[in-house]
Amino acid sequence: MNPLRVADVIVIGAGIIGAACARELARRGQQVLVLDAGLHGATAAGMGHLLVLDDNQAELDISLYSVSRWRELGPQLPDDCAYRNNGTLWLAANEEELAGAEAKCINLRAEGVRCEMVPGHALQAMEPILRDGLHGALRLPDDGILYAPNTARWMLDNPRITRRRAKVTELDGNRVRLEDGSWLGADAVVLANGIQAVELCPELPIAAKKGHLLITDRYPHPVTHTITELSYLTSVHNTSGASVACNIQPRPTGQLFIGTSRQFDNLDPEVDGWLLARMLKHAASYAPSLAQLNGIRAWAGFRAATPDGMPLIGEHPAQPGLWLAVGHEGLGVTAAPGTADLLAALLWGEAEPIPAAAYAPQRYLGEPVHA
Repeated sequence: MNPLRVADVIVIGAGIIGAACARELARRGQQVLVLDAGLHGATAAGMGHLLVLDDNQAELDISLYSVSRWRELGPQLPDDCAYRNNGTLWLAANEEELAGAEAKCINLRAEGVRCEMVPGHALQAMEPILRDGLHGALRLPDDGILYAPNTARWMLDNPRITRRRAKVTELDGNRVRLEDGSWLGADAVVLANGIQAVELCPELPIAAKKGHLLITDRYPHPVTHTITELSYLTSVHNTSGASVACNIQPRPTGQLFIGTSRQFDNLDPEVDGWLLARMLKHAASYAPSLAQLNGIRAWAGFRAATPDGMPLIGEHPAQPGLWLAVGHEGLGVTAAPGTADLLAALLWGEAEPIPAAAYAPQRYLGEPVHA
């Protein structure tokens, strides 16, 4: 087998992770071929919330670094990427959640993250859509939003990047086989195609978590922050069943994204009406006027989740030349720049921008096999 060498690096996947990796590799002078199977992935289905999370150090490292990088990139993004630095409000519905918010505030400030506590009586003045009786909120002013599909396209608009519509059917280190039977080669291959990665590497510990979103019609509403309940963090780490959490995101168009849900063991891409209704009813318990808005479209998508919730970033231990950038679950849009910078640093043997061990594929796939 003598594959045709077509680029310095082949990237499989044209979503936000693949696009960010391709952009960073091109910035370093590499000729990059991006293979896009044209499947509807998480980038097209997600909210595009850029947020700092701190449930563990690895999550904090990659989200904090990446949100900072997005803030640097923001001024370069065209208008249709809809980047906004609008901040996040984490709502506390009871005393226990308020205590959790205060603890998070202390932890984040110790890490240099700008944040503040907002008392319950001040919330309606800040976001009139919210109901009375909330106990307070943690506000992170540096969080943001963007429209991920257009941002991915912008990242791929580079003379060193070629995008090709093709489906990969087999991997062998730094070689890929296409659906037409042809083999292509490069110095390295980056697998960044989300939930579809397990079709090419069934050994990857990635499971699908189904989620629903709805977008409203355009309204002259006063929502500014992305509004999220603190118990959302509990639903993120559930490992079974179906759960919902309030997540309301304003779009520059005057629309609202309303989410969110998580389901296991459901690979049906169609909307589950019962869960969508439960999700919307729950969101309206925080913002009652949502019930009067017209929803114009709802959809479902799949997050690619690892058992510990952290992505796989690094070389495949058993396939030298194959590099992984998958398993980001709901943090893919946020973590795209950090993933790209870390992957490039590992490829070039440079100092890591964030500690790499927590994302190393070896934690599930064993130690490297040296060629």
